[in-house]
Amino acid sequence: MRRVAVLIESSRAFGRGLLEGIARYSHEQGPWSIYFEPQGMGESSPEWLRHWHGDGILARVDNQAMADAIRATGVPVLDLRGTILDDRIPLVVGGDNARIAWLAFEHFRERGIPHFGFCGVPRGRNRFLEQREDDFRRLVEEAGHSCWTFTTARTRRAAADWEREQEQLADWLRQLPKPIGIMACHDDRGYQVLDACRRAGLAVPDQVAVVGVDNDLVLCGLADPPMSSIDPDAPRIGYEAAAWLDRLMNGESLPRGVIPIEPRGLVVRQSSDVLAIPDADLAAALRFIRDHACAGIRVDDVLQQTALSRSALERKFRHYLGRSPKAEILRVQIARASALLLESSLPLKEVARQSGFSTEKYFSDAFLRETGTRPGAFRRARRFRPPAFQAPPG
Repeated sequence: MRRVAVLIESSRAFGRGLLEGIARYSHEQGPWSIYFEPQGMGESSPEWLRHWHGDGILARVDNQAMADAIRATGVPVLDLRGTILDDRIPLVVGGDNARIAWLAFEHFRERGIPHFGFCGVPRGRNRFLEQREDDFRRLVEEAGHSCWTFTTARTRRAAADWEREQEQLADWLRQLPKPIGIMACHDDRGYQVLDACRRAGLAVPDQVAVVGVDNDLVLCGLADPPMSSIDPDAPRIGYEAAAWLDRLMNGESLPRGVIPIEPRGLVVRQSSDVLAIPDADLAAALRFIRDHACAGIRVDDVLQQTALSRSALERKFRHYLGRSPKAEILRVQIARASALLLESSLPLKEVARQSGFSTEKYFSDAFLRETGTRPGAFRRARRFRPPAFQAPPG
């Protein structure tokens, strides 16, 4: 029986999700003897590690001292955090930052938000979160916009430090153009942004829309208003990390780099549920589509919600969104179908019906045309797809 040490925080939802995936892999492919003690974020490596004799380690490596202690054991190690660069821990499994950034950017853009910002951590603290910021900035700038950024260093500090930092964040938010969409590097930062918005007297989501990352249900619900967040699929990350560690323990020689795991999707809550469109007719049309697209509506139904002609409606859609009303209806249907494929075991015929498609074949053909894959293959790939390697920078 393999002996595996797991050094992952159990104090947060993301860490518990990783543990869930690791446990599932152990039950299905093991069993392993897992050495685990509940712990929080940022804790030093445990004393018992110096005398532990096992076969492998799964860890969220938080600092160089922890990396040194782990590597001193001489067993295969896989990192699930990516905070530091250490050639002796060559393999990292984590969320696909490029895809995470794209989900946030597209979400803001679909709602007509013209300005973009990012709230992260100071450069040099966490290379993985820096990449998330860089990916978001790249998308914003490639679309011809500017990206305003703010970094907070919030750690375990006195209440006075929290107050001072929140006032600085509130001052930054006041100076930004409105309306603006702020992506936070994770839910902790998103919570800080929402708190600072209240201090600054800014309306959420009308003036400032906020999206976090991790989909921590407690933190998202504690936020006021409830916070939208990207679900990175922590159980899947944990499961895949355990699978790659198993290969390392079997003596396989694996490339160095990052294994990106595709996020489950963006969970929309009140903090970003806005239509920042200056045109009232277009806003009404978009709201109708998002409320009724999966009921099988057509463009004629949308026209009845406005005083616009078909040609005028087409022009406004293309000007603000870059697509036609028909394409917007289909986009909402495909998004709904994708969520049902990932989050349920409904048969494809029922997925088609609940997504507003008249037949399963029409649904399958449309899904293939929009995503490049059939619905069944989409479902299987995201549940069982072996992740690809991503070479480290340089």
